[in-house]
Amino acid sequence: MLGNSATRKIPHLVFLLSSIILCAQAFPLWSAESRRVATVPAVGVLSDGQTGIIHYIVLQIDQDSRQEGPTVQFNEINLGGGSIVSEDWKEGVRQAVTAATEAVGEDGRGWVVTVKNRSSNALTEGMSASGAVAVGLVAAWRGDDIKPQVTLTGKILPDGRIDPVGALLIKIETAARAQFTTILVPRGQPATVDKDFLQLATRWNIKVIEVTTLEEAYPLMTTPRR
Repeated sequence: MLGNSATRKIPHLVFLLSSIILCAQAFPLWSAESRRVATVPAVGVLSDGQTGIIHYIVLQIDQDSRQEGPTVQFNEINLGGGSIVSEDWKEGVRQAVTAATEAVGEDGRGWVVTVKNRSSNALTEGMSASGAVAVGLVAAWRGDDIKPQVTLTGKILPDGRIDPVGALLIKIETAARAQFTTILVPRGQPATVDKDFLQLATRWNIKVIEVTTLEEAYPLMTTPRR
């Protein structure tokens, strides 16, 4: 027979097991096989408007059998170089998810996207990284590789178009100093920035390619995985 103390513990054990089952139903576990990950570089500018910075955005796509997505969650814990991100930065990511699901022919209902921005800056703002995020999401889904020396600055729209961004010259110089060989920028924007833009790019030893859409940018930033 069970003693009084063991008898008293049984209801607590039942409660604990019930809680575990409910959590498992609410937050289903995904197998490693269904998890897709990519990391994309992005160029940003600090709040002083004059200092450029390179940050790396880790993107993970999990499959949710409940088909209630797309769900986007942000890992803003500072451990491992993570940074807090602003609401407009998050909105840019959500638009990137919409553009990416459209690009791969998915409705996104089964997607759970987790985003971690690795940066030496405590707070990251703006939407200029959203174009790069869209490329990273498509690459993660398809299993392609991100080219390490190519980056993109541009705001993605839900339909896949890439819109202009601010501080373009600073971002290009920053990418060149970080030894990127190519930077993709919104089509037509260089002509509005500086008449000596191409000469500056040549001096910085970086190739500037203008793109209009996610479809144009994708093959320039990725390599098919074999």
